[in-house]
Amino acid sequence: MEKLLNKLEGDRLIWLVMITLSMFSVLVVYSATGSLAYMQANGDNEHFLLRHSSLVFIGLIGAFVCHRIDYIYYSRISRYALLLSIPLLLFTWVFGTELNSASRWISIPFINLSFQPSDLARLALIANMASMLWKRQRDIGEFNKAIVPLLIWTGIICGLIGVSDISTASLLFLTIMLQLFIGRVPIKYLFMLVVIGALAGLFVYQFGQRGGTAVSRLSSFMSETEVPYQAEQSYIAIATGGLTGKGIGESTQRNFLPHSYSDFVFAIVVEEYGLIGAIFIIGLYLTLLYRGMTIVASSQKAFGGLLAAGLTFSLILQAFVHMGVVVGLLPLTGLPLPLISMGGTSLLFTGMTVGIILSVSRSTMEESEEVRFKRVERAAKRAGQSGTNRPKNVPLN
Repeated sequence: MEKLLNKLEGDRLIWLVMITLSMFSVLVVYSATGSLAYMQANGDNEHFLLRHSSLVFIGLIGAFVCHRIDYIYYSRISRYALLLSIPLLLFTWVFGTELNSASRWISIPFINLSFQPSDLARLALIANMASMLWKRQRDIGEFNKAIVPLLIWTGIICGLIGVSDISTASLLFLTIMLQLFIGRVPIKYLFMLVVIGALAGLFVYQFGQRGGTAVSRLSSFMSETEVPYQAEQSYIAIATGGLTGKGIGESTQRNFLPHSYSDFVFAIVVEEYGLIGAIFIIGLYLTLLYRGMTIVASSQKAFGGLLAAGLTFSLILQAFVHMGVVVGLLPLTGLPLPLISMGGTSLLFTGMTVGIILSVSRSTMEESEEVRFKRVERAAKRAGQSGTNRPKNVPLN
């Protein structure tokens, strides 16, 4: 165990948060899939337990592999991943597996898993945006050279994702806005990006698969009398959770709440673990946000800071939008809770996202240690030249 822990480099607190949320995910999903197991697996709840546990483990492996790779390498492959995601998104839109009137998945033969190309596209766009901002820092005020490629890539990817998944596209667009703001893009160009986003929204509404659904959900959210069935069942789960919850595996709303294991898993968390459990989960996400911003502040290279910022924001924004939907602060969406909700390959991409953040952290720590070593070495040389007897291994304050 000690040898394994020694191989977990980077921010140890982020590792702890991810492993804790993953373990919590297994417990919550095992409870929330009770009704699903009854309908699809002849009551065999262990089927989903083993399946989900395997995917959680694969996500952790993805994080481990990605954190061992120098984060500069992601600058090189992000453009290729972005170019690959465009035909995948188009293929999914036309030929993908349809669920709830939207084609978001490509079924992977033989292994009974579904792949959501929007996960790849989101990761690729954030990484490539960080790379483009890094390479254009000196020319960031030049519209044609620096800004136009950023606007075009954002509009294309968000538009293609939005034709089948408006909530994911909107969240990605907001993440890119924050990333560009951190990257010192002038405010006037951010307003231009808002215009691009509005045009992409019109395209999605006209040609997309979920435009009508999005308008209907927004109308229901604004209505003072109409409460959608999913929201009503979610409110019941939260109201009956109390301070300490009903206990592990004691949820009743899992039998009535649609997608209680994914889109509304936080409602099951509150019902079974109460307000205390909800605060604990929120605290873990806030810890992840804090440590991510610490990595951004201490990164020696602009690319590392922008990459860590974009990926951290993407996880935290998704988590708090999910929780906002569950408690009724936001309109209904289909966003899972990162690192907790049951999913397919999305768990792998979430693990990879955390792994890349840890890669930036690992490199930043190594760079800081190298800077400290050089400072000590220079101090020792100065001490030697001045004839003092200061020990070489003692740093100067």
